[in-house]
Amino acid sequence: MCAAVTAALPVLLTAPAAVAAPHEPPPPAAVVGGDRLGRPGAQVDPLAGAPALPADLTGQSWIVSDATTGDVLAAYNPHLRLPPASTLKILFADTVLPKFDRNTVHKVADEEITGLGAGSSLVGIKENLEYRVEDLWRGVFLSSGNDAVHVLAHMNGGVPQTVAEMQARADALQARDTKVISPDGYDMDGQLSSAYDLSLFARSGLRNPDFRAYCATRDAQFPGAVDKNTGQRGSFGIANTDRLLGKYPGLIGVKNGTTTNAGSTFVGAAERGGRTLLVTVMHPASYQKVYDETAALLDWGFAAADKVRPVGKLVDELPPGAAPTGQAGGADGVPAPPPHPSPSTRPAAATAPAGGGGDGPGVGGWLAVAAAGGAAGYGVLVLRRRRAARTD
Repeated sequence: MCAAVTAALPVLLTAPAAVAAPHEPPPPAAVVGGDRLGRPGAQVDPLAGAPALPADLTGQSWIVSDATTGDVLAAYNPHLRLPPASTLKILFADTVLPKFDRNTVHKVADEEITGLGAGSSLVGIKENLEYRVEDLWRGVFLSSGNDAVHVLAHMNGGVPQTVAEMQARADALQARDTKVISPDGYDMDGQLSSAYDLSLFARSGLRNPDFRAYCATRDAQFPGAVDKNTGQRGSFGIANTDRLLGKYPGLIGVKNGTTTNAGSTFVGAAERGGRTLLVTVMHPASYQKVYDETAALLDWGFAAADKVRPVGKLVDELPPGAAPTGQAGGADGVPAPPPHPSPSTRPAAATAPAGGGGDGPGVGGWLAVAAAGGAAGYGVLVLRRRRAARTD
């Protein structure tokens, strides 16, 4: 199955001019989800008859978990903080999707779709036309449209407010590796997440029936322009950019992402025999491998689910007003495990995390930029920082 998927995938990435190194502050006093998730290298606790982990995995970070129980079946540097690309749209949807009725109609203003980052993936929204909220969400989930994200963000009170709400949502989910700078996942200095956090976002999102339906949709018709001769509005087809949807048995969704800075990242959920598994793979060796390695880890997870002891847990959302546990907040110094070893030197397991470094500007810095420059300033900031960046 994996070979067939690989054969169908085009090579979309070229070597980036520069790849940002992960930001790695000092080791944590406690690791969200359990101490083993803070150790470098592959973490798995097999029982008799457990299958071996897939060979030749190249992802810098990955995690296999049970979406229902939260049990982490295996992981490799799951708290390593890396650019998330468009998988950050999972958090955007988890934050904003519950706010608007799917049948609400919104007329798009020109400023809502200006200032998008160069090379952004777009669904094709036009100013001065009306769109239903459900069409906008299909644009987010299927086409990974940054234009659809920005329209919804403006409906939500603006980009800065949406970014702040996304960060607050991440904090409530105890996703302490995540710092949000842009709502769409576009490459921005300091914008980071982890395989662990992305799994938390997906687990939360899948509890919303609308989220689950959108990410499982393979194709749809999207509203187009109005014909000047007939006055009738047309439509055009859009297809989900998730290359495993419809190919991997039982796949529910969730979201893929590709940028110059982040490489390829994918969060996939699949259901089989009443069990729902989540797999997140970040930054493998190539675009194709993100799908192959996700499929291989899903295969392993379904085969191993009753033959391994959990090595950690996807933590539950904090009750309102509750104090966070484990790592420090995402906007400050967030602990992370050390960088991944090269494929030839990766250990099977290790015992002590290490690291050092710092972060870029936080949400407060972004809010200050937005207050000073408004939407136009946001566009200039994005274009200057990542002229060659691209997000799917």
